Amino acid sequence: MGIKKLDWYIIKKFLGSFIVALGLLTVIVIIFDVSEKIDDFVQKEAPLKAIVVDYYLNFIPYFMNMYSPMVVFLTVILFTSKMAQNSEIVAILSCGVSFHRMMVPYLVSACIVALASMGLGLWVIPRANVTRVAFEQKYNPRAKVKFGHDMHYKLEDNKFVYLESFSSWNNTAYNFTLEQISDDHMISKLSAESAQWDSLSGKWKLRNWFIRDYGEGLQDRIRSGSQLDTTLSLTLDDFYYNDYTIEQLDAKQMDQLIDTQLARGDATVMYAQMQKHRRYSMPLSAIILTIIAVSLCSKKRRGGMGWNIAVGLALGFSYVLFEQFSKMFVVTDTLPAGIATWIPNILYALIAAFLYIIAPK
Repeated sequence: MGIKKLDWYIIKKFLGSFIVALGLLTVIVIIFDVSEKIDDFVQKEAPLKAIVVDYYLNFIPYFMNMYSPMVVFLTVILFTSKMAQNSEIVAILSCGVSFHRMMVPYLVSACIVALASMGLGLWVIPRANVTRVAFEQKYNPRAKVKFGHDMHYKLEDNKFVYLESFSSWNNTAYNFTLEQISDDHMISKLSAESAQWDSLSGKWKLRNWFIRDYGEGLQDRIRSGSQLDTTLSLTLDDFYYNDYTIEQLDAKQMDQLIDTQLARGDATVMYAQMQKHRRYSMPLSAIILTIIAVSLCSKKRRGGMGWNIAVGLALGFSYVLFEQFSKMFVVTDTLPAGIATWIPNILYALIAAFLYIIAPK
């Protein structure tokens, strides 16, 4: 099982084709991205250095990592089909090399790509996204944070916050309510027309507030006022955990966010959970798609490479479609984020196993 010349030959073809294809695709995407956003850059007077260094240098690893599994799939289909048409695979198998042994350099190459993708997704890209997202928020008006509606938070074991809406323009929560509950009984309820975050003091400024302390029987205490400053374990950052901010969190920060949101009963925790599982499932998909591609394209076909490419594209696009459906299952609360995110990999792993079994025949 030592490394042979054949192994190096396939590994060089695999990684070489992958790097060239991913590089060409990245250049094409950057050209289209520049043509789409050039008006925004000019209108916002974005400096050339910021465009190149802050945005595109941080955008390249983000994009390359996002589409690396599909690029692996298509490149393996192309160069394996070409090897089959040139009778190279027939010659390899005729020399006594089994199909399973021939798969070894493919799997080694796919594992290299998967490990690199996982490392980028867990540690490198989140740091790069901090600069990229800051640039988009400043110079791309379509990247603004949206308003929030009907938000519920659990602050401590007995404190619950509800707000009807939150405006990112003035950092204000409207129809704010803070309830304190003990042993299934309401202790106090604080209601306010609005609650605005004060970045200097780190407190919330409540306007037109009303507090009712519940006592035994009819002994309730009622207080009210026009303005009240209060400190809560709820900061402005808690309202900005959307797709943009989650992309900036590394593995440790992601786990901390998920633990905090679960403790608070925050319904938006599903987005962080999806992102966490996707950082592991996406690199693994490169290995699964490699097995499918080799199993499909290792046989020489009379019609040439066209059939292999057509089947490969169909499977590739269907994988992307299933991945989008899995997000719908989470958003509609049909399936937990962990199960839904891994459904495409599980399904295509079964397809890969079937094709791998019948390929030698």
